[in-house]
Amino acid sequence: MEYRVKLEKTEEGYAVWCPGLPGCWSQGTTEDEALENIRDAIKTYLATAEELAKDKVTRLIEVPA
Repeated sequence: MEYRVKLEKTEEGYAVWCPGLPGCWSQGTTEDEALENIRDAIKTYLATAEELAKDKVTRLIEVPA
């Protein structure tokens, strides 16, 4: 899967977040480190969302681009 992320240089390094996943953000000293950290944060976010929805009734819908 691909997710769009925003990257911003800060005094400490780089802040990075995923606008499509509210609250999913990370940081790193370098741009590469920040991007690797957001990959891990996205994986954790999605795993947590899956776990929370495990016993719930869910549906898949298609949204045209």
